[in-house]
Amino acid sequence: MFNIGEKIVYPMHGAGVIESIEEREILGEKRKYYIMKMPIGNMQVMIPLDQMEDIGIRKVIDFKEIENVLDVLASETTKMHKNWNRRYRANMELIKTGDIYEIAEVVRNLTLRDKEKGLSTGERKMLSNARQILISEIVLVAEISEEEAIDLIEEVILRQIGPTVPDAVL
Repeated sequence: MFNIGEKIVYPMHGAGVIESIEEREILGEKRKYYIMKMPIGNMQVMIPLDQMEDIGIRKVIDFKEIENVLDVLASETTKMHKNWNRRYRANMELIKTGDIYEIAEVVRNLTLRDKEKGLSTGERKMLSNARQILISEIVLVAEISEEEAIDLIEEVILRQIGPTVPDAVL
């Protein structure tokens, strides 16, 4: 169980801060929910308390771990399927885990793939979503702005692949 004010990660959505714990009636059923405020987009998410383990909610990483995340972004790409459908499914599984290192791997791999060969529309959307999830956790952990987090990620990726990354990716 988490407390009000704690920073948590909701897989597939990103990191946020628990603002309150409320009981709400939805479709005739009363349940308790965490009300989580996301740092990006000023969005609120309701998370049912009775499904916390199934959803895979976790605490955000420690500040010290940001360096490890940046190391993942800076490392060589891992081998990906040539078939876009299999690659998409494999990357989606990584994102669903909610593990920041696996999400950083997806961001790195898709960014490099986009530079080399381009991405399908679905993979481009996946890259955008994975970046937002990664950015949201970095913003909360490092206590920096969204723009600073984006700059940090771009700087690390640009060091590896050079300055020819399409603007749409960054």
